[in-house]
Amino acid sequence: MEPKSDDARTPTRRRLLQYSGAAVASGLLAGCLGTSADTTTEGGSQTDTATQTRTETPTGTDTEPTTESTPESDSVSLVPVGEVSFEDVPETWIANNGSWADMGIALGQDPPKGVWLPNRYHTQYYNEIPGVSVDKSGIERLSQDGVSKERFFAIDADVHVIDPNFITNRFSWTDDDIAAVEREVGPFFGNSIFSRSYAWHDDYRYYTLMEAFEKLAAVFDERERYEAFIGIHDDFQAELAPVVPGLGDRPAAAVLWAGGDEPEEFFPYVIDDGTSFKHLRDLGVRDALASTDVKDFHSSRGAIDFETLLSVDPEVILLRGQEAKSGAEFRNSVVAFLEDHSVASQLTAVENGDVYRAGPLYQGPITNLVVTERLARALYGADGELFDRERVANVVNGAF
Repeated sequence: MEPKSDDARTPTRRRLLQYSGAAVASGLLAGCLGTSADTTTEGGSQTDTATQTRTETPTGTDTEPTTESTPESDSVSLVPVGEVSFEDVPETWIANNGSWADMGIALGQDPPKGVWLPNRYHTQYYNEIPGVSVDKSGIERLSQDGVSKERFFAIDADVHVIDPNFITNRFSWTDDDIAAVEREVGPFFGNSIFSRSYAWHDDYRYYTLMEAFEKLAAVFDERERYEAFIGIHDDFQAELAPVVPGLGDRPAAAVLWAGGDEPEEFFPYVIDDGTSFKHLRDLGVRDALASTDVKDFHSSRGAIDFETLLSVDPEVILLRGQEAKSGAEFRNSVVAFLEDHSVASQLTAVENGDVYRAGPLYQGPITNLVVTERLARALYGADGELFDRERVANVVNGAF
């Protein structure tokens, strides 16, 4: 696809959104079109910052400003979409998943108008934060028997916080579909940060959670909120440090996806650098599957049974797909089923009562605080609160 020139783009009623020549050169759809000179891998040397460039009409001069004066404009760069300029701060938006949605909430924004799967955006974590809540009833599910381009037109968001390569590689969209939404509605601005296992993402860099958070803060012009959260995050890491035992004293855990109350098969996850594993990395969790023959779900799409799991026999089992349950509901359903199962009951983790919810696939800055603290208590017996809830609430609500 040849990206249309800036002059050919149609202004929306809210703002003119432009892609610079750098965005065109970088290959907006790098994962679909192959590598590009301006995209990079994690070890590449491309300069990529969240610095906003702003131009303003001069004031305090002897001449009156004219309609030809340069308008105020913010420019934010993100791989793989390149540089995107905003003349106004976006008001409405959609998000790829709960990672980006949570970032927006942390930045004081209204919830996104849509996400792929609202049931995987676990807003119950906000119950931990006084004065912060999200009503999901107004969030549209974007994935409904595929992903409809018309749904994007109907939502009419100012910005789509989605990696365009995710849509073209996971769904049936074409490069022209992406271009049409950009031209007629608004830009794409996202990177699939939650997993490092997609082959189509090998051609360009990933971001850490806080790096991606900084980028979105630039889009929403919320630098102060972002910096306040960096302070919370850093202080939280300092509180975690004495909680995490030495390497030899940390149990080896198997991370598995298991839906329902009585799971009979499991999709295995090998811990990687994606944001969905940030809480596990922060807690120094050892991976019981990494040195086995069990293949990661992302690469194999395969499941394992109890017999295979018994051959690994991890000290701890961390189950994904269970975040909608409370701790008590999880223990009274899934854990109780495993304890009564003829094979599962032989697992060391089940015998010792070390089966826990693993945390969500999608983590933002608030979610990460909550699920990391929860697992620190379960794995290492951490006591008390490891982060200041009121401080988080104040940042979200603008009192910082």
